Amino acid sequence: MSVADHYTYRVHWSAEDEEYVGTVAELPSVSWLAEDRMEAFIGVQRIVEEIVAEMLASGEEPPVAIADKHYSGKFQVRVPEEVHRRLAIRAAEQGVSLNALAASRLASA
Repeated sequence: MSVADHYTYRVHWSAEDEEYVGTVAELPSVSWLAEDRMEAFIGVQRIVEEIVAEMLASGEEPPVAIADKHYSGKFQVRVPEEVHRRLAIRAAEQGVSLNALAASRLASA
């Protein structure tokens, strides 16, 4: 199994290219175009496997897969005071904590 097997792949339609585009979150500059969705997926996986193999061969450390990282569930967001005030009011009106309101909004984004 390759490091790249755990990477986060996506395929979407590009109206500009009129083809499907395969991408990988851990290597944002890498993509693969194909007329078929599955071909785009397979193509981006193959090129990533080649890139990772080249990185390892040259002594570089490939990116850690997002799926393999540990997340604490905490991060800090800075917002303007007025945004903070409006969110605090909305949370109070809904009878929830500011944290619960923010988590709910982030989860639905």
